Amino acid sequence: MPGANNSQQDVDIDLAQLFRAVWQRRLRVIAITLVGACLAFAVAKVVSPEYRSETRILIEQRAPAFATTTQNDASSGPLLDELNIASQVQILQSADLIKQVITNLKLYERPEFAAANKNSALSDILVMLHLKKSSLDKAPEERMLDAFTNQLQVYQINSSRVIGITFTSRDPDLAASVPNAMAQVYLSMQSGAKLDSNTEATRWLEPEIANLREKVNEAEKKVADYRSANGLLQTSDNNTFAAQQLADISGQLAQVRGERANAEARAEAVRNALSTGRSTDTLADVSGSQTIQRLKATESNLESQISDLSTSLMDGHPKLKSLRAQLADIRQQVDRETKKILASIENEAKVAQLREQQLVAQSNTLKADSARAGENEVGLNALEREAAAERQLLETYLARYREAASRIDKNSSPADARVVSKAVEPVDPYFPKIGPIVVVATLATFVLTSIVIMLAELFSGRALRPVGPVERDITVREETDAHSQTVIEAVPAKVVAEPRQGEVPASMLSVVADETLVREMEGAVDLGHRLDEAVEATEEEEDFSIQSVADYLIERDSRLAIAISPTGDSGSTATVMLARTVADAGRRIVLVDMTGTGCPSRLMAETAGLFGVTDLLCGEAAFADTIHPDRLSDAHLVPQGTSDVTRAMRGADRLSLILDALGSAYDIVLVECGAADVSGVARLTRSKDTEIILSMPEPDENQFITAMSEFQKAGYEHIILMSGWREEQGPDARQHAA
Repeated sequence: MPGANNSQQDVDIDLAQLFRAVWQRRLRVIAITLVGACLAFAVAKVVSPEYRSETRILIEQRAPAFATTTQNDASSGPLLDELNIASQVQILQSADLIKQVITNLKLYERPEFAAANKNSALSDILVMLHLKKSSLDKAPEERMLDAFTNQLQVYQINSSRVIGITFTSRDPDLAASVPNAMAQVYLSMQSGAKLDSNTEATRWLEPEIANLREKVNEAEKKVADYRSANGLLQTSDNNTFAAQQLADISGQLAQVRGERANAEARAEAVRNALSTGRSTDTLADVSGSQTIQRLKATESNLESQISDLSTSLMDGHPKLKSLRAQLADIRQQVDRETKKILASIENEAKVAQLREQQLVAQSNTLKADSARAGENEVGLNALEREAAAERQLLETYLARYREAASRIDKNSSPADARVVSKAVEPVDPYFPKIGPIVVVATLATFVLTSIVIMLAELFSGRALRPVGPVERDITVREETDAHSQTVIEAVPAKVVAEPRQGEVPASMLSVVADETLVREMEGAVDLGHRLDEAVEATEEEEDFSIQSVADYLIERDSRLAIAISPTGDSGSTATVMLARTVADAGRRIVLVDMTGTGCPSRLMAETAGLFGVTDLLCGEAAFADTIHPDRLSDAHLVPQGTSDVTRAMRGADRLSLILDALGSAYDIVLVECGAADVSGVARLTRSKDTEIILSMPEPDENQFITAMSEFQKAGYEHIILMSGWREEQGPDARQHAA
């Protein structure tokens, strides 16, 4: 085995030993904890109690208690944003406000604040060492301010416009009176600021209003003089007299043009009816005439008589001739009357035309007058704008003046804040809280005592366990099969256990070998026959030695390999030699002992009774505690374990999960299953793409062919025969099996 001498040994912290050390000294820990609790209780009872009370002020815009001349506009007040609230907090902590509160409450007479003028013994020492300035160097007023601000706390309530004022004092009455007094002084100052602002506003607005009144009178007089001088008489708010006349003429002209067009259309309709001989009964002007109606009635009567007599008299009868002559005369009268109606309509059209001509003439005259008036209105509009601006400014000043004058009274200008919660005299002290102090002191004493005990264990080395390389001489003996092939050598070996715990999960499921995967240790194998000549020829061409299988696994970068040993412990011994060969090649490999005899565990473990697969699956050991170093190589081992196999079998379906976890921490995971069948191997793997190693140091053709056919039927394609150690390497190489 390659190795190097090294006197250093890596160690890890044994957490179990740390907790055992604390448990062993539990009486001492309890005693110290009780002493700490008693001391905390005594100190809490001796300390002078302090009381705390709080007043809360809501910052909001407040209107006067009476109606003002102008509506309150929220946008005209101060913006209540975060900066405004923060500004109000600073105002509450201002020196002027605090001084007024101190004066109102006569705090300088209180013993609590009188002590601020004296130095403590510690302060005198710090002053003598020039580490602190003496408080006596300050003025008495400044010392009072410092003592007051140390007990005062002003803050904004989160996500609100509420400001809290908290004061701490040994006197519960003083703790409640100071916040209330500060709130009262603050509201008075805010209200006084509004009063001062209103007074200044009225004082400034009075002369400005008088001046504006004179300017408005002058501007309105100029407008009136200009209007009368240019004849711009105003009939409404927007029109002059000329414009109004032009609008009236335009309306009449449109009406006359409509009447003319209507008369011409009616006349044309009657004219067309007469010229074409069509009936005029459908024309409104003709049918509406009373004369036409009488003639039409007479005509209808005559036609009826003629029709009646035509049935009894001949056409040449005189009576019929008389009636027909009357009918013709009636029709001539209808035509003459229709022509009269046409003449009347034409006269209406001519009258409308004449009226239109007159209105057009009047409209042209008024347009000229209106144009001149528009030119004159340019100057008038300028004067009116100036007068309107002066008037609007005067009205604004008058409204502001009336509003400011109405708020000069003290009660008319409330502050933009109100007290929403007054401070009350506290009953229970704010400090000290005996219960919480005792509980915290007890827990702190317990924790500190436990930490001191753990540190002592660490510094003494009792809580450290070796996880690094250890050099020692090992004398081993291996007994192989019935041929009594024995190798006894004293070989210096270096067992290197690389700490892989950081790469393995803290808690894993445990594994256990199925009873079907193991069989009793086989006795001596008496090979009664040899392989036939074909098998011997194949062995000469192919190399199935342990070294060849190790090279094959390394070249293929195999992550998981399942070793089956149909011949019993001799095959398991070869699997151990395979693991050590791979480890010598510099690969991280772990061998999982799933045999029934525990042969790999006996060959690789330093001591018996180590935690292993069954302990992990039963939950009696942590995952990291089941991985142990090989005593002769850099390989790692997961032994068979000491727990009950039957109870561990309940979690056998989770074996594949555990192998996956080992695969994430090692380059190769080698599982030795002993004389297992295909069904048992299938429970270990999720994929059929797994290396199956048939470990047969003395190959038997029938066993090999039978095992290979079974695994191939189950879907496993990567099946490797491992026949034993290559003899040309020399007998010294057999030390791997020790």
